[in-house]
Amino acid sequence: MPDKKYTGAEIEVLKGLEAVRKRPGMYIGNTAERGLHQLVYEAVDNAVDEALAGYAQNVRVVLYKDGSCSVEDDGRGIPIDVHAGERMPAVEVVMTMLHAGGKFGKGGYKVSGGLHGVGISVVNALSEEMITRVKRDGKEYEITFARGLTREKLHVVGKAEGTGTYQWFKPDPTVFETTNFHWDILQKRLRELAFLNRGLSITLRDDRGEEPKERTYKYDGGIISFVEWLNDKKDPIHPIISTNQERDSVSVEVAMQWTDTYTELIYSYANNINTIEGGMHLLGYRTAVTNAVNSYAKKRGMLKESDGNLSTDDCMEGLTAVVSVKLQDPQFEGQTKTKLGNAKVRSIVYGLVNERMDFFLEENPKNARAIVEKCMQASRAREAAKKARDLSRRKNALEGSGLPGKLVDCKNQNPAECEIFLVEGDSAGGTAKGGRDPNTQAILPLRGKILNVEKARLDKVLGNEEIRTMITALGTGFGDEFDATRLRYHKIVIMTDADVDGSHIRTLLLTFFYRQMRELLDKGFVYIAQPPLYGVRKGKKHEYAYSDAELKKIVGDGDGKDWQIQQYKGLGEMDAEQLAETTMEVGNRRLKQITVEDAIEAERIFTDLMGDKVEPRKQYIFDFARSVKNLDL
Repeated sequence: MPDKKYTGAEIEVLKGLEAVRKRPGMYIGNTAERGLHQLVYEAVDNAVDEALAGYAQNVRVVLYKDGSCSVEDDGRGIPIDVHAGERMPAVEVVMTMLHAGGKFGKGGYKVSGGLHGVGISVVNALSEEMITRVKRDGKEYEITFARGLTREKLHVVGKAEGTGTYQWFKPDPTVFETTNFHWDILQKRLRELAFLNRGLSITLRDDRGEEPKERTYKYDGGIISFVEWLNDKKDPIHPIISTNQERDSVSVEVAMQWTDTYTELIYSYANNINTIEGGMHLLGYRTAVTNAVNSYAKKRGMLKESDGNLSTDDCMEGLTAVVSVKLQDPQFEGQTKTKLGNAKVRSIVYGLVNERMDFFLEENPKNARAIVEKCMQASRAREAAKKARDLSRRKNALEGSGLPGKLVDCKNQNPAECEIFLVEGDSAGGTAKGGRDPNTQAILPLRGKILNVEKARLDKVLGNEEIRTMITALGTGFGDEFDATRLRYHKIVIMTDADVDGSHIRTLLLTFFYRQMRELLDKGFVYIAQPPLYGVRKGKKHEYAYSDAELKKIVGDGDGKDWQIQQYKGLGEMDAEQLAETTMEVGNRRLKQITVEDAIEAERIFTDLMGDKVEPRKQYIFDFARSVKNLDL
């Protein structure tokens, strides 16, 4: 039966920016940290679009003590003349109406960034106060707003030299869960934008501390500088190969360099947006590189016809590359709208990269041989890894269940309700086995330290017994057979001792997941258990402290003598009941979920700490030694 009460009266029309304030998550992702920083990105994107159009050279972002932020550029300045249709200054239209601006096909901008395409009006809607100043025609104009509504109409505030736009806004604390901007989050995005826009100067200043902090990012080498920076701690095997051309109104910039490492590191962008799901430009790039390497190897007799072709994975091993395209009307698809779908881009990128690669390989035979040999070594290692995988698979089939013998599995068969604890050593594994919930918790004891996969090829990785055991237990397969949907446990919990050895084992495991099973991190399946550092007893009262600060809170400054304090150096120092109560039981335990918010920074950290070069590790220790707590000497 249709609902007779459902009439036109029930249809709510949200005017102006009301819709943004009612459903902010639809426009900026969420109202937590991500959405807060999106406000800055929207304002910065407008400034960068002026640079893309050839009018701005400088962008300045400032964070203030009162929680506000300003973004200023030296572009043309938002137009201040009266908009014929809306009968108000164009700047007021841009600031108070959704989908108003110079990026919708009328010639204001040839190319523009901004993933959401919602513009500065959303920033205005979600700020308790906002001030826009425009320098044009020798004058400075100002207009002010409160929560998206015009508070003070456009007026002249003085004379001005040059042109530009200044946006000051204070995020609305009634909308956002936090209004605290993070320097690290902002600097990563601003540095990335400076790399992607050759010669553009972007300054970030923080006035919130006792001493102001300021950093300027400007790279005249553009993405060539980006690749140099990414490979700073690695050993390249040839000079950077680059191209920067335009074809059919699509601008293509590529910079690439093979190193002696074993992992591929390729970042792709469309109109300055990080296309983390790839797309047509990345597909065209990978195909072009693979074909160019195979063609050269066969032409020079390094690869016989009977050998077949090197695979794309073989050609990508150890390759660092940045692929950046700029085009009109980019079509984004995929789960997070970060996959470029414009079909014509594939052939354009393929053609330009293939031409550049062919020329480089022909003109640089010594470097060409080093590149081909690198790819051929990868191919041999991949074949060896395949044999190791097949051998392991046959062995499991002979043993019956296909699961490793030392895995203590759980009864539940639903992965969403199951968790596996990767436990350091057989002793702690036995304790964990006694304290687990056998219905949903599996235990896999790992003997000693697993292989450092940062320094090992695929065949060596699969030759390591502990790693093979772990792969089999997780059920996802490995390498080109990896399939996250086959994961047998949706919580993979690393549980190690709270000492230096435990930290090292944890780092080795995280390196393995980051390099070889990255999707498990991206999907939030990997956790670190947080066992207590102290057991504290006074009479019948028994508590646990997970940090020195918590211990001090329990025992007080001078009352420690009245308490019995036991420091837990290892999991084995707790009995099964204590381990269950503090570290394993849902509701009591503390788990830290591992996420990779900034892949570029994570990449550099793993290279620094786990790579072949000693100097970056020494420097890291010098930089951060003072901040280490609970150092076990």
